[in-house]
Amino acid sequence: MKILHTSDWHLGKKLDKFSRHQEQTEVLNEIAECADNQDIDLVLIAGDIFDTFNPPVESVELFYKTIKKLCNFGKRPVIVIAGNHDSPERIEVPDALALEDAIIFAGYPDIEVRKFKNIAGVEIINSEQGYIEIKLPKYEYPVRILLTPYANQFRIRKFLGIENEEKELRQLLQNQWTALAAKYCDTKGINLLCGHFFFMEENGKMPEEPEDEKPILHVGGTQAIYNTNIPKQIQYVALGHLHRRQTVSEKPCPIVYSGSPLSYSFSEAGQKKFVQIIKLEPLKSAEIEQFELKKGMPLIRKKFDDIAEACGWLQENKKKLVELTIESDDFLTAEDRKRLNDAHPNIISLIPIVKSASNPDEGQNQIDLNRNIGELFKDYFKSRHQQEVSDDIMTLFNEIKALGSDTI
Repeated sequence: MKILHTSDWHLGKKLDKFSRHQEQTEVLNEIAECADNQDIDLVLIAGDIFDTFNPPVESVELFYKTIKKLCNFGKRPVIVIAGNHDSPERIEVPDALALEDAIIFAGYPDIEVRKFKNIAGVEIINSEQGYIEIKLPKYEYPVRILLTPYANQFRIRKFLGIENEEKELRQLLQNQWTALAAKYCDTKGINLLCGHFFFMEENGKMPEEPEDEKPILHVGGTQAIYNTNIPKQIQYVALGHLHRRQTVSEKPCPIVYSGSPLSYSFSEAGQKKFVQIIKLEPLKSAEIEQFELKKGMPLIRKKFDDIAEACGWLQENKKKLVELTIESDDFLTAEDRKRLNDAHPNIISLIPIVKSASNPDEGQNQIDLNRNIGELFKDYFKSRHQQEVSDDIMTLFNEIKALGSDTI
């Protein structure tokens, strides 16, 4: 069985004020073409479908058109779970109509999909909260999927019926997954887990969240889940949240973030983007192929100390989204800015660094605007309050920054 794993589409997301809708349309068409050309049997979309709870109408239309293509007239099941950017209610709204096309939406962890068989022969043969078992007419064996959309600790405890606040959330999830796996995930089918959480290898290095991502690890959110929390029966874990394609661990099975289909911040500049194609059958290890996505405009960070040289490079690279740093002995003039903007239509950010402003105060510290906004905020806070910023304040700062400048 061939499974396509993708996530973090973030439909409706802008880069500053630059719309990415056309790029998103192109890259989602590329994913749909990949599913057809690679003869994919099942699609997993692991959360963060939209960038906000109330996405633009054009983004909602793009989403429905894409999953309609992906389902291949109901012959190819498409499983969609909510991420921390998504409204669970919005994700689950079209469920009744979508089932006939083998499209299954999971907005909440306690989702229970009704059993059905569509005209193409795709059938849900078992289902309970957080679990579905699908039979495709092409295969003798079924595929079992543990479904865990994003939810904060309060919502997950409610779903699990747990009032004991002393147990760690990761242990509660492990208990739930282990019980479902023991009940359903024998060696006569394919066994998967699809979730939207912050996963890491126990006692390993913590992966970095994207610079402008809404942080999951905060008060009221969820804690990191470990590879050791995965039941031994699971053959592949399909994750969403982190934007760079990465394998968290190979034990007890491949635990993989597919990454976003486009680079959504300049911290992702230069990253290649992929969907994962997984070949699986009962009792065998997963074979994983990375299908590189080519659509979308690359994000580039460039630095120059000469305006003419910068203009020359910009004119040759108009099909890139650029964060441009100009280092000079004096402030940029209006004429300099006009030359740069005339040379390139897609300068997203222009950062001037003045090496020696006229009559600077002796001993004055120079601010390096090429550093990320979090580091600049830490410096500002320290200079303003004569103390280091606390972790709680940095968490609030990152949450507000993730909401976007329009909200602020």
